[in-house]
Amino acid sequence: MDLGLSGKVAVVTGGDSGIGKATAEILLKEGAKVAILNRSFDEIDDLKAFGDPFPVKADITSLEQVEAARDQITEHFGPAEILVHSAGITGAVGDFLEIDDEGWMHTINVNLMGTVRVCRAFIPAMRKAGWGRIVLLGSEDAVQPYIEDMPYCSCKAGMLNLTKNLSKAYAKDGVLTNMVSPAFVETAMTNAMMRSRSEERGISMDEAVKSFLAENRPGIEVGRRGRVEEVAAVITFLCSEQTSYVVGSNWRVDGGSVSTIST
Repeated sequence: MDLGLSGKVAVVTGGDSGIGKATAEILLKEGAKVAILNRSFDEIDDLKAFGDPFPVKADITSLEQVEAARDQITEHFGPAEILVHSAGITGAVGDFLEIDDEGWMHTINVNLMGTVRVCRAFIPAMRKAGWGRIVLLGSEDAVQPYIEDMPYCSCKAGMLNLTKNLSKAYAKDGVLTNMVSPAFVETAMTNAMMRSRSEERGISMDEAVKSFLAENRPGIEVGRRGRVEEVAAVITFLCSEQTSYVVGSNWRVDGGSVSTIST
């Protein structure tokens, strides 16, 4: 299937690793011009085998840095036509009564407000061009509560609502916004979680993953962690002309983790 992405200017935030990097790779293979927006760069040299990614340093907690990154990308490639927003953090975790305001606000500032800043920076050029694709990286946590991760869950729920609102506001201008929501994918974030679990319990990483699946994610019917390329494939599809009638949706790539039929 021709996704029609050749020559399209795509911006991937958080594209230095994990799902963002896997998405950047597929976009490059499809012939897109890919800019990677990240706080730092350690692991993108291998992407050069698939194209010529343009790295731009920016912290999404700073509107000034995000706007400066947008200007650099526009000067280098032209206005962005695709935005994949993958950057984010786990944030504050623990008992609700023990997470302070600082923990909440930092998580919100990165995950929710970071999304707002990035979208606000790149949407105007898409509206002007009359064509754009925005894919926000959500999570099963947006619709499924995990009491130890309330700040993260709340941010992802907010991003899901933002997805629908952006789709309502700008689809008429040709800018289509959707969300992809993975669950327990093998990334640096979940690797850190599993290392901590392994050390706390005195078990191997494999045993940590198996016990976590059994105790904390029994709804994942396929019985394993997801792979970044499985999520990236869905994200890339949503960036294409093939999904021109898909607007304001939430695509789960969660191995069956979420039990509800809604959203």
